[in-house]
Amino acid sequence: MPTISNFYTMQEASLHNTKDDCWIVVDGKVYDVTQYLDDHPGGDDVLIAATGKDATDDFEDAGHSKTARELMAEYYIGELDTSPPPLSTKEPVSEKFMQLRKQYLAASMALVGISVIVGFLYLRKK
Repeated sequence: MPTISNFYTMQEASLHNTKDDCWIVVDGKVYDVTQYLDDHPGGDDVLIAATGKDATDDFEDAGHSKTARELMAEYYIGELDTSPPPLSTKEPVSEKFMQLRKQYLAASMALVGISVIVGFLYLRKK
């Protein structure tokens, strides 16, 4: 098997799901089987139906020969990236929430200010 250090996500692999551009994922490896579609003994529709998911079980259930497994090396293009997706860089706090927070802060400060003034006036009258 050639050494290729490309990594693909399942989402990326699933975009290649037509007769003109077909990738499958088997045992954590990604294969571009576009050129093999016409030669596949089970027909091209079997391979196209295997896109967008881990096709390992489908591949194993079909009982492929040692020759078929060796042939796969020709179509290997990389590994499946199983790392978790990166956290969103979008701010978790919305702008609307920030405005509302500022309004509550202003109202709280006004209430404290009024309380201080009322307290001062009350104590002054005594």
